[in-house]
Amino acid sequence: MLERKVIITGANSGIGKSAAIKFAKEGYMVIMACRNIEISRTAQKEIIEATKNNNVHLMKVDMSSFNSIRTFCSEYKNRFDKVDILIHNAAYINHGEKYQLSPDHIELTFATNVFGPFLMTNLLLDHLKNSDDPRILHAGSNIIKHFFDLKAKISFDNLQGEFKDRRSHSVYKMYCQSKMALLMLTFKMAEEYQNEGIKVNALQINGAKMAKRTINKVKPWWRPIAWVQNLFFPPTSYMANNYFEICTSDLFQNTTGKLINDKLEIMQVTSSEYPGFFKQLKIVLGSRFYPTYAHNDHIMKQLWDLCTKLAVSSPT
Repeated sequence: MLERKVIITGANSGIGKSAAIKFAKEGYMVIMACRNIEISRTAQKEIIEATKNNNVHLMKVDMSSFNSIRTFCSEYKNRFDKVDILIHNAAYINHGEKYQLSPDHIELTFATNVFGPFLMTNLLLDHLKNSDDPRILHAGSNIIKHFFDLKAKISFDNLQGEFKDRRSHSVYKMYCQSKMALLMLTFKMAEEYQNEGIKVNALQINGAKMAKRTINKVKPWWRPIAWVQNLFFPPTSYMANNYFEICTSDLFQNTTGKLINDKLEIMQVTSSEYPGFFKQLKIVLGSRFYPTYAHNDHIMKQLWDLCTKLAVSSPT
């Protein structure tokens, strides 16, 4: 196998770290794209020792900062000739936090989970085109099930702090909206990059065991809930193996613009018509369907235009 290169954002803990281990074990060159270098160096050492693969590189990037992403991409392109796999795994959520703005004056959750991945992908397009089988994977979440409520929507009017002191703020709701936005970008990117042979898909993650360090980041009143959830969540290696299958398997070689569940099944969009209480309950509790809101062409265009304006067209 020719040396294949995979970039994994947020690869110093959780599913990202487990994915780095999986890819390294399989002989891939792994680029850990991480914000906290001190913590990440320890993770990098552990990954190398566990896999006996010295081709595990650590590069600094803050996915909420456009300047940091531009610097990362510039350095990457100077060092490496291509990107075979790009996994947008990093995400921000911190229960109980007040409204926060990124260095580019964008709400922090959206900056990290949506605009950052959009910009990084855009800047690495030429290197993705250099691969003979380029694949992009977005780490989704089953939190988008909230959009089965037909009243749910993405609020674009407070993404730059327009009402930050006058409107109540929920990081949970922003995280939910950001994950729906990332799914919509999955579909739009797949369409935009299809002629380039770049496959873009999303994996709907329904939970994974959290490290103690991750749990300690959340507010004290959320920690008991997190510990209870950990009793039922699968190990991070479970989703990491799904990352690997989607990004390497022949089964998904021609798959693009799809949302895939943890059983590696391609999910289906629900009907726009209300299905009735019991069928709706089955849909919400299951993992075969996702909300029709994800294919709202007007919202998708609004999101794409906003990403282009704020991320790609913003001054360096």
